[in-house]
Amino acid sequence: MNLLDSLGSLRSLTAGPWIYPVVATSILLDVFLPVLPSGFLVITAATAAASATAAAPDVPSLLLLLLCAATASVLGDFLAYRLALRGGARLDRAIARSKRLSVAQERLGTALVRGGGLLVVLARFAPAGRSVVSLGAGAAKRRIEEFLPWSALAGVTWASYSVGLGWLGGKWLGATWFSAGVSTLALFLAGGLAAYLIRRPAAAPAPVS
Repeated sequence: MNLLDSLGSLRSLTAGPWIYPVVATSILLDVFLPVLPSGFLVITAATAAASATAAAPDVPSLLLLLLCAATASVLGDFLAYRLALRGGARLDRAIARSKRLSVAQERLGTALVRGGGLLVVLARFAPAGRSVVSLGAGAAKRRIEEFLPWSALAGVTWASYSVGLGWLGGKWLGATWFSAGVSTLALFLAGGLAAYLIRRPAAAPAPVS
């Protein structure tokens, strides 16, 4: 497949207003199903947006894509928080049945309690971190005003980074599937770095002289 064919197929799969509800639904649900490829969908649409020209305007709007991704992220977090607030033992059993959520809860739980709000932003990038934070905040009966502002910041940060990655990749490498794959790899690397920073032990206090 040559460059023009690759560009055409990517553009054809993301053109039209249907891309926004698909992206929003994926992001909304991946707080409950962390295996959904929401990041890849956002990056693919943003990569296609980088190919916009006067002769070919049928690509996603970066602004609409950003608003859609950020809004769906915050709404999904809020729904998970409310579910956990009312879930009790049933939620604990549901998490226990998911190996990925169980591992993430074990690794991130203590660190998030220790680090506070800024770690909510980091956890948005970590594998299953969003699920652990949102469900954990509800299960711990945290007040909504303690959780929602950080969730909003995390959603906007993640959406901006993902859209920016896709757009920059499309500009530098061309609006192709290869470019979308490279940008998605960069998103995964950011997730790995975020998970490392969250799990890193807190620095010991300096001895008093």
